[in-house]
Formats: sequence, C-alpha cells, structure tokens
Amino acid sequence: MTDLVEGAVTQQTHGLGGLKFDPTKKARPPELNVAAALLIIVVVFEVLNRMNGTSFLFNMRDNVPGLFNQQRIDIILLQVAIVGIIALGVTQVIILGGIDLSSGSVVGATAMVTMSFAQTATVNGAPNPRMILGDWAMDLPVAAPILVGLGCGLLAGLINGLLIAYTRIPPFIATLGMMVSARGVARWWSNGQPVSFPTETYAGLSNGDLLGGFSFGLLHWPGQNPVVVFALLAVLFHLIMTRTVYGKRSYAIGSNEAAARMSGIAVDRHKVLVYTIAGGLAAVAAILLTSKNLTAQAGMGVMYELDAIAMAVIGGVSLAGGRGSILGTVLGAMIFSVIISGFTSIRLDAYYQEMVKGAIIVGAVVLDQWRQRSRVRL
Repeated sequence: MTDLVEGAVTQQTHGLGGLKFDPTKKARPPELNVAAALLIIVVVFEVLNRMNGTSFLFNMRDNVPGLFNQQRIDIILLQVAIVGIIALGVTQVIILGGIDLSSGSVVGATAMVTMSFAQTATVNGAPNPRMILGDWAMDLPVAAPILVGLGCGLLAGLINGLLIAYTRIPPFIATLGMMVSARGVARWWSNGQPVSFPTETYAGLSNGDLLGGFSFGLLHWPGQNPVVVFALLAVLFHLIMTRTVYGKRSYAIGSNEAAARMSGIAVDRHKVLVYTIAGGLAAVAAILLTSKNLTAQAGMGVMYELDAIAMAVIGGVSLAGGRGSILGTVLGAMIFSVIISGFTSIRLDAYYQEMVKGAIIVGAVVLDQWRQRSRVRL
C-alpha cells in the first residue's frame, strides 16, 4: 500500500521536490506568437485592400501571370533587408543585456568613408566632380572599399565594447556618445557634401543578381542582393546563437552577469566581441545601402537604430537581456515591413505612417514589459 502511494506521488511530482509538472502550462515558443501576429496583420491589410477593390498580396491583374503580387512581396523584402542586418547585431547586444543607439550613425559615417574609396575616376569622360581623396583612391578594386567599410564599423563597435566593458559606462551613455560622434564624422568627412559616382563593380554589390537562376522565381529582379545577404547572415547568426559557445555565453551574461562571471566566463571580453560584431553588421548595411543608392550622404541611417531595436523587441527579444532569438527578430522585421507596406497600399499619408511607427516602437517596449511581469507572476 505504501509503495502504491509513493508511486502515485512520484508520478505527479516527477521528482521535482514536490512541484507538479503541468503540460498545459508549457509556454509556446515566442516565435510562434510573432508568426501568428504577422499572419493576422497580413489578413487585416488584405481585408482593408479588398474593401477598396484591390488586394494586398494577391495578383488581381489578368495581364500579369502568377497568384501573388510579386512586386509588393519584393518591396516588402527589400525594404526590411538593410535595417534587418543592423537588427541582427542589435539583437545580440540586447540579449547580452546591453543596448546600441549608435548603429544608425555608424551607418552614416561608414557610408561616407566607404564611398570615398569606391569612386570612379571619370564620369561621362570628365574627371569625377565629387572626388574626395584624390587620384590615388579612384577605381580601386572593390575589395578596398569593402574592407575599409568593415574596418570603420568594427572600430566603432570595438570602441563601444571597450568603453562599456572596461570603464563600466552604461551602454546607453556609451553608445549615445558614439551616435553623436559618428554622425559628426559623417558630416565632417566631406563638409556635408554627398559622395557619389561609384565604380560599376561596387554598384553591382546591391544592384546585381547574386542568386540568378537559383532564386526559383522568389526574387526574380536585379537588386535582390541585400535580401540575400540578410537571409544568409540571419541563418549564420541563428546557428551561432543556438549552437555555439558564443551564443550560450551571450544568453548567460544577459540572464545573470554575476553568475556568468563566477562560472568562469570572460564577461568583459565577450562584451567587446558582441559590440564589435554589431558594428561590423552596421558596416555591412552601410556598404549595401551606398551601393544600392549609388551615393553616400551624411544623413544616411537616421533612426535606423530605433527601427532595429523595435524589430528585435517585436520579435520577442527582452530588453532585460537573456531572452530572444535571431528567428524572432527576422519575424519582427517582417512585421515592421508588412505594416509599412500595408499603410502604403491603403494610401495612408507618410505623416501618419511616422506616427504609427512611433506607436509601434512604444508598444513593442510595453509588450516586452508585460511579458516580463507575466513571467514573474508565473
């Protein structure tokens, strides 16, 4: 009889010190909730467009083959790609328990410097009127501006990491200082003048067709390279964050920095590494952005950092650190892009779009706080 009672107790407590395991309370992966939200938003915009006699994602023109509105899908993917690359780095910083307000300004500064090394010597048979560095920097191999750009971004991220890790300056202050300084560098570099006329090879970085026939019709237009790079980087960092020591240490530090130190993790060095990677990803975004636009301006990247943070938080990344995923950020970026494209499809004025974007950013933070309080109550 005693054995039966002990067996029943063991069966209910599962050896957890008397705590019962209730399978009905097992939390769903947050990415499923984000994916469901994305689907709902798409349906809402589809209904709103149908009320106006149009469609959001489906093709309603008899003279154009295909079920879906391929042009709109391409635009949704393209407008999220460059900021999405920044969001991949911001996601890792937030999981670490930090914040990066400098990524947009790093894009601006990197864009100006990179384009200066990507210029062609002649424009329509005449000397380049926007020449910045002189003849020695004209018509350089495409690897030169890429390496210079990556170096600028990595340097900015390294400075952020060193300040945060070894001076104990709060990440908000350190990256705010970098935001102001990098924007100043962008304006100083060419006295506020745009830098234009890149080489044909550099222009092809974004405006070419990297996939070619391997796109299987999904990205069938020249200029899809930023989307391809974003997808490849997302897969790469998803694997890094979920399958490597780097990812495990990032989550451990974000969850409990003191415990991570006691367990032997080199917290300061890891912070420097994470912020350096985030700076490098901002540089990748700047290279693709200047190649796509064929010019660099000091104002490039304004508000990109807030958009990237919003994408991460919408995707389930906790501002408290220690929780979130690259997959969630990708879904959050898609939500952001679908909302912007949806507002355009129903002809909502740009002014209202900016207001709604601000509300989305605030709402994402409120949602994050609500999730944290819900976890504490459980």
